[in-house]
Amino acid sequence: MQFPTTQMASMAYSTTFFTPFHDFTQFGTNPPIPSVPFIKTCSFGSSNSVFFQHHGFSQQTTSSNLPRFLIKPKSFSLHARAATEKTIYDFTVKDIDRKDVPLSNFKGKVLLIVNVASRCGLTSSNYSELTHIYEKHKSQGLEILAFPCNQFGMQEPGSNLEIKQFACTRFKAEFPIFDKVDVNGPSTAPVYQFLKSSAGGFLGDLIKWNFEKFLVDKNGKVVERYPPTTSPFQIEKDIQRLLAA
Repeated sequence: MQFPTTQMASMAYSTTFFTPFHDFTQFGTNPPIPSVPFIKTCSFGSSNSVFFQHHGFSQQTTSSNLPRFLIKPKSFSLHARAATEKTIYDFTVKDIDRKDVPLSNFKGKVLLIVNVASRCGLTSSNYSELTHIYEKHKSQGLEILAFPCNQFGMQEPGSNLEIKQFACTRFKAEFPIFDKVDVNGPSTAPVYQFLKSSAGGFLGDLIKWNFEKFLVDKNGKVVERYPPTTSPFQIEKDIQRLLAA
């Protein structure tokens, strides 16, 4: 399988390139785990994170057969790295019921923004942990904004109503869930164009898989970006630090 060449944007971050992933679809749901030299890290200022482009899988994956490069982020600066004057408050999005929601409604809040999916191997752990963190910190000023996306393994194929029922019934999710969006490609939602330009990831600014996460401070600036395999519980200390700022 030939993978498209991803153009690296000119960034101030130090990067290390790696060999593209092989096509593992022939192995079904249990592809072999790549060897350690296959994965390298990319340094973003005061924090190291690892991102992946996972085009080979067309079947439902589980957390046990995802590439093993769960990296716990180091402490980070509370100052946003975005080279833009815009903030998250400049955007209006549609909620799961297709009603317009100005993100300025969340001024003064700490935001954790996540692209979610209902049929991913990461779904159960992420939704459960997101719900727990939201219940624990909502009164302190945390909001979790969930954006369903069907671009990764077609793992969010349902209608908005089905997505809402799934999240709210199975996981008791009470945080805002929005209209299904594209996070990559020509139809990328403007809010995701902003998020990616504010915190460009490894191999450019592509979102790599379901449950990639952006942490936004009380001023509407992106301060950190986490790979899909970083669990919400691992981000909790960073959230607490922003809530206390």
